[in-house]
Parts: sequence; structure tokens; C-alpha cells
Amino acid sequence: MKLYYSPGACSLSPDIVLKELGLPHELVKVSTKTKKMEDGGDYLQINAKGYVPTLELDDGQRLTEGPAIVQYLADQAPAAKLAPPNGTMERYHLQEWLNFISTELHKQFSPFFNPATPDEFKEAQRTKIGGRFTWLSQKLEGRDYLMGDRFTVADAYLFTILRWSGPTGIDLAKWPVLSQYAARVAARPKVQAALKAEGLA
Repeated sequence: MKLYYSPGACSLSPDIVLKELGLPHELVKVSTKTKKMEDGGDYLQINAKGYVPTLELDDGQRLTEGPAIVQYLADQAPAAKLAPPNGTMERYHLQEWLNFISTELHKQFSPFFNPATPDEFKEAQRTKIGGRFTWLSQKLEGRDYLMGDRFTVADAYLFTILRWSGPTGIDLAKWPVLSQYAARVAARPKVQAALKAEGLA
């Protein structure tokens, strides 16, 4: 498998999952600004949407969108239990978390990465994200991970998004539960391996 990624972007989430599962893979670095790969190739020929991640299977099929990719990967090694079995209520709760992270956290950070976004709008986004973080802290109180005591693909995604807090002017220390959660996930050996592979550690 090949994972097309950009260091520190949301593609870190499937990178973590691949390493947690021990699935063999190749990382292909992409510039999200120039849409070029390290070898000079045109990334738009791989994914016309122009953003990461893209997972390319050994048979040439490609899958895009992080939440879909991480669920696919988890289902390739079900014994690792990074996702509950399909058809169970727990699986739907996992999808609930993935959708929340995708729409209510991930997309709320997008304006910070657009140089044209006015400062006033960025400040409004910080307030909005802060409200989401407060709710999230309440949900994580007394839990090691989003689904309880077991790490899942949703934790890989949330950890990735929480890493964007500092660079965008959001002090995660205001939410001790989230700070402790982020540190707990960061301490996982396979998470460290993914960070190192992307030059982030």
C-alpha cells in the first residue's frame, strides 16, 4: 500500500493507524501547495481533489477521505480492534466520533491555513473551537480514549487535529483533560514512529 501524505496534515491519522496495525506501506510525500510529489509527479493525477490523504492499494485502487481510509485499514486487521465490528452499535458510535472530528473540529481549523482569512474570523473560529473542546473534555473525563479504555482509529484522528492547536493560537492547556489525552496518545510507540517518519518528532 501507498499512503500519500503531507507532514502534520490530517494524513498523519492513517499513518498512525498503518503503524499501529503493522501493515506494510510506503509513504509518498506531497506538497499540498504545489500539488507535486517528491519525485516531481503531479499529485492531481493521483487525487483530483488535490488534498491528502490518499491510500493506494496494491491492486491500484485508491481510497480518499481520512475517516473512510482509517476504517478500511482497521478492517484489514480486525484482531487489533482499532474499530468495532461492522453492524454493531459500537461501530456506529465510532462513526459518530469520526464525523464529529471531521466536521466540527477538522473543518473548523481550515480557515487558519488560508492566508486570506481575516484575523477577526480566525478569532471567532478560536472561540467556536474552544466550545467544541469544552464539550469534548466533558466526554473524555474519566476515559483513556474516545471509546473507553481501548485506542481506536478515532483517537488517531483526534490526536492529529489536536496537534494543530498550538500553531493556530489555541492553548490546549486550558483543557487539562485534552492535554493529558494528547500526551497519552503521543506516548504510544507507534504514534511516535509515525511522527518520526513524517519528520515531526
